[in-house]
Amino acid sequence: MSSIFDNHPCFNKAARKTHGRVHLPVAPRCNIQCRFCDRKFDCVNESRPGVASGILSPYQALVYLDHVFAEKKNISVVGIAGPGDPFANADETMETLRLVRQQYPDILLCLATNGLGIGPYIKELANLKVSHVTLTMNAVDPEIASRIYAWVRHGKRVRQAMEGSEILLEKQSEALIQLKAHGIAVKVNSILIPGINEDHIPEVARTAASLGADIFNCIPYYPNPGSAFGHMEEPGKDLVQRVRAASAIHLPQMTHCTRCRADAVGCLGEQESPSLMAKLKACEAMPKMPDNYRPADEDSCRILSPKRPFIAVGSREGILVNQHLGEADTLLIFREKDGDFELVDTRSTPPKGGGESRWEDMAALLSDCRMLLVNGIGERPKTVLLQSGVDVAEVEGLIETALTPAFSGASLMHLKTRSIKACSGAGAGVCGA
Repeated sequence: MSSIFDNHPCFNKAARKTHGRVHLPVAPRCNIQCRFCDRKFDCVNESRPGVASGILSPYQALVYLDHVFAEKKNISVVGIAGPGDPFANADETMETLRLVRQQYPDILLCLATNGLGIGPYIKELANLKVSHVTLTMNAVDPEIASRIYAWVRHGKRVRQAMEGSEILLEKQSEALIQLKAHGIAVKVNSILIPGINEDHIPEVARTAASLGADIFNCIPYYPNPGSAFGHMEEPGKDLVQRVRAASAIHLPQMTHCTRCRADAVGCLGEQESPSLMAKLKACEAMPKMPDNYRPADEDSCRILSPKRPFIAVGSREGILVNQHLGEADTLLIFREKDGDFELVDTRSTPPKGGGESRWEDMAALLSDCRMLLVNGIGERPKTVLLQSGVDVAEVEGLIETALTPAFSGASLMHLKTRSIKACSGAGAGVCGA
């Protein structure tokens, strides 16, 4: 198997228990209406496409991604899979991909799309080294497709079932050819809908193979109450196996799909992390875009507001970032000046024991700070600070070493806290684990 597949758990079954993925939910709108789909944005109890606990802006998604990498050490793929279609939200999708590629140059990038709007962006996707795309093709016959899609929005017009299906199928074929011409691995998904396309799916697989697809995923229809097909039953295992066997004549089959959510994180089939879902909601509450933010294609990643010129630091002795926020009686306040860092203030933190009001007072105390660097922080104070516009990084090491990327907007991943204890004295060393 080619190395491009090795670390992608959807394209390589052997990687599904060792390599994780994270979907960034930055694309809420969709450009087609599938009769089997009912998109929800806030249901944490369902595991299926079209579901997400929150919607993030590109900037918020980058902050959230830092949290994901801090908690999950086996993430190999960052993807965008809705909860709508990435290219019904092309500006948000492309900006997110640019930001992630700048911040994490070695991570695999992935997309899941219906293919209608991807065409104009394929060249840039290749330049961004997006290596994997999943293309959902439920039919290659317009008559069958018109029974699956209620309408298609192409350009500024909404086309009804038959006309829209003809356009959609044309754009899907063009997209698949162009994706392969740019060296991008393509998985084709087909939803098996009993009584609609069960006998047609092998033809979809044959067509996809002729256009260059790498792998095929026949996904059993899942009843979604509220959709036009909500009354239909899920296909039985025998039918699924028969259709997969017929499709396998044309393309290798993915048989380990778990119908991922649009905010899925971790290994396939792994239960969603409550702490990361909380972080996603906290990031959603952050400013969507800081005042001084510039798009990624202007060589900018995370430039925060000039109205927040300072960075706060939790430190016991003034040399290291080595203090948990809850233990800090004071915070050091730094600014950048003439290429160096200047300590401009030492601020006393609000009194302990104040409950929720303590963290609200803390946010007010840091209202002119773009970021807080600490060795540890509880979930509630982090949420309050994020909601107030103060980014939070749990790091360790020399203050000066941390301030350099913090002020420039570069990644702080290499300074993320590990399982070691900082000495309680004033020295610069660390105790053993």
